[in-house]
Amino acid sequence: MKITYTKVSQEHIKLLQQIVGADDLFIDEEHLEKYGQDETEDFVFKPEVVVRPKTVSQISEIMKLANTFKIPVTARGAGTGLSGGALPIHGGIIISMERFNNILQIDERNLQATVEPGVINYIFQEEVKKAGLFYPPDPASWGSCSLGGNVAHSSGGPKAVKYGTTRDYVLNIEMVLPNGDVIWTGANTLKYSTGYNLTHLMVGSEGTLGIITKIVFKLIPLPKHDLLMLVPFTSAEKACEAVGATFRAGITPSAMEFMERDAIDWSIKYAGEVNFEIKPEWQALLLIEVDGNNMDVLFTDCEMISHIMTEHGCDDILMADSAEQKAALWKIRRKVGEAVKSNSVYKEEDTVVPRAELPVLLKGVKEIGAKYGFKSVCYGHAGDGNLHVNIIKGDLSDAVWETELPKGIVEIFELCKKLGGTISGEHGIGLVQKEYLPIVFPSYQLELMRNIKKLFDPNLILNPGKMVF
Repeated sequence: MKITYTKVSQEHIKLLQQIVGADDLFIDEEHLEKYGQDETEDFVFKPEVVVRPKTVSQISEIMKLANTFKIPVTARGAGTGLSGGALPIHGGIIISMERFNNILQIDERNLQATVEPGVINYIFQEEVKKAGLFYPPDPASWGSCSLGGNVAHSSGGPKAVKYGTTRDYVLNIEMVLPNGDVIWTGANTLKYSTGYNLTHLMVGSEGTLGIITKIVFKLIPLPKHDLLMLVPFTSAEKACEAVGATFRAGITPSAMEFMERDAIDWSIKYAGEVNFEIKPEWQALLLIEVDGNNMDVLFTDCEMISHIMTEHGCDDILMADSAEQKAALWKIRRKVGEAVKSNSVYKEEDTVVPRAELPVLLKGVKEIGAKYGFKSVCYGHAGDGNLHVNIIKGDLSDAVWETELPKGIVEIFELCKKLGGTISGEHGIGLVQKEYLPIVFPSYQLELMRNIKKLFDPNLILNPGKMVF
């Protein structure tokens, strides 16, 4: 669908300055370059102007102006996205939410918190812990990603296997619609059966339906204890098979992460030395955590897990014996993505299948890579069946990278669908996965999504060129 947008003029810039002030509006090349990229590959799409509002009314006025003149607007959080969801591919206005960085309330009576979208995930987690509470969603980029971006993509993380994703903790959202109207999507209640659930519609909508300005999160009591195991395997597929067996035995770990050999080596090289031996024959590691309030129960769970791992051919299991060792092991896992990016041009696919199908998916990815001549580094949230497939350019020619690689990606996604999965578990569709949506959705379902978008945003000005438009 061809859409003609209005270029930002000097008159528009004057009007925007009147709304946010001169100190929070940028048109210089340095800022346009900075705000025109995120962590998605090496893409840069410069906006025409960047604004940093600090009140909801300012965002409302910006949207009214943009809607009147049909200027594209892209809301941006911390810039840690991996699907191009916050890239201003049509130029226009970037609304940076970095000044919306306040934790407004931690309600210990109702186990809730109200926050602004620019709050960093890790900072929020640490604050609620001080009250003995817990917000489980913890993406690998938790030290830098914002809660608004987490909501926009329904982010997951290691704890999702036991506690669920961001979607499971959002109770209510304040948002600015594309025409400037401000609404709350629901209520601050654990139950909601009052018309269409706009809260759940907003979660995962990737900034295409409205701009999030406040979020009400559900919290839970903080578990008192956790134990962490590092389980090595000489076969990556055997490691994946052990995942499903753990759950079938009635155990639900609080985290169950998978790393194949290259992911381990690259991350250790990037993050620093470790204080244990990585044997040459190891081809994969599972990082398994259990948590709760009764240490006896946790030790029993670890014993059962150890038995299951041994049945699937693991090597000697390492039990982290200090907070420092736990942090070191988690650092290896959380740094894999950055390590891959530092090594090579790459494309990251966020595949997800029912967890018992994970060995089939991993085997299929490697076979498809051999067919099309590319190498992949795989890791991810094994307990969820969520495998991050990092396809490495390495020595591939630009021609092969541009023409042959997409065919391989299509086959990977077709395999995901065949196995009952889909093409993104937590990174979102954004720009880079948009062309692959017809693999998993029929045309009439895509048209239904487009009609929802047009109902919220008739002029299609909000984060255009993403998801279904």
